[in-house]
Amino acid sequence: MLRLYLDSSTIVKRYVTELGTPITDLVFERAERGELVVTFSLWNIGEAFGVLDERRRRRWLSEDEFREAKNMFSNELFKLMRLRVLEIIPIFASILIEAWGLILDHHIYEADALQIITCTYSQSDALLSGDENLVKTSKKLGLKAFDIVKEEQKLTKFIKTY
Repeated sequence: MLRLYLDSSTIVKRYVTELGTPITDLVFERAERGELVVTFSLWNIGEAFGVLDERRRRRWLSEDEFREAKNMFSNELFKLMRLRVLEIIPIFASILIEAWGLILDHHIYEADALQIITCTYSQSDALLSGDENLVKTSKKLGLKAFDIVKEEQKLTKFIKTY
């Protein structure tokens, strides 16, 4: 079964409408039907909540919009876990240590290095991100990766033909 690793930017697009939301919705709908498995790290959950909170703080989301997005995210996590189509990767010390090499060798943020390492650890078929630099570095390291905004058609075809 197809396994897709979602970074935090992709997760947030499920709960806040912006560029990349339609393809993110497709991924979650396919997972809900049991056609693919979504993977991300425990780190991503906190980071997604942080992004939603930051948008509330900046008043890009009202209190009601924030609460709705937060609740939808929480509820969907539980639903996908019950359906066994969500795998949350724990953050082990060995994963963090392995990320340090990527930080130094590729000059990327720790969060991005963590995404790459946990994607590999989860044996996902592709990494999905709205972060151009993360996608570029992932591809350079030999991972299949898609920019969900710039490569939406290519990703859609990949999902539908897998």
